[in-house]
Amino acid sequence: MTRRSNSEHRRAEIVDAMMKVIAVRGYEKATIQEIAKQAGLAAGLIHYHFSDKREILIALARHLSDYVYSRYLKFAEPAKTPEERFRAYLDARLGFGKGASMEAVAAWVVIGSEAVRDAEVNRVYQDAIASELKLIRELLSAYFAEHKRAQKNLAHLAAAVMSLVEGAFQLSRAASEAMPRNYASELAFQLVERFMRAESKQ
Repeated sequence: MTRRSNSEHRRAEIVDAMMKVIAVRGYEKATIQEIAKQAGLAAGLIHYHFSDKREILIALARHLSDYVYSRYLKFAEPAKTPEERFRAYLDARLGFGKGASMEAVAAWVVIGSEAVRDAEVNRVYQDAIASELKLIRELLSAYFAEHKRAQKNLAHLAAAVMSLVEGAFQLSRAASEAMPRNYASELAFQLVERFMRAESKQ
C-alpha cells in the first residue's frame, strides 16, 4: 500500500478538523483559528495547505462523497442479490451501524446550505448528488429487473430516494428529538418495494 505524503496527511487532518468544527458551529463560525485549534496545528500551517476556508469546505465535500461510497461498498460486500445490495446502500446511508458518523451528516447538511449560496461549492455538491443518483438508479434497475418489473419510472424513484436521504439528514441535524430513531432506512426500503410491486410486469 502506498503511504500518503506528509502534505496529504496534513490536508486530511485539516479537512477532518473542518468537519468537526462545522458540525458544531456551522460554516460562518468555522474560523481558520477554530479549525487550526481542532487540528492541533498553527493557523499558518492551515494557510500553507489551503488558500481559505472555502477551499477546505470543498475538499471536505469531495471527501464525504468518497466516504459514503466507500461505506456503501463495505456494507455491500456480503450482498448476494440486488435486493441485498440496495438494502446495503440504504443501511450505509441511513443506518446507525458501524462507521456511522453524525459529524459527517451534520457537515453534509452545512455543505448543502452553502451550495445554495456559493457557485463553486454548488458545483461540487451537484457532482456528488449526480454520482449518488447514478448509483441509486443502478441499484434500483437491478432490483426491478430481479422482479421483472417495468423500469420506466426509475429516474423519478431514484430522485425520491435521494430526497428522502437528504431530508433525513436535514431532520437529524435540525429536529432529531422530534424524529423516531432508526426510521429512515427501513421506511425507504418499504416505499421502494411498494412502488416496485405496483409497476407492471415486463
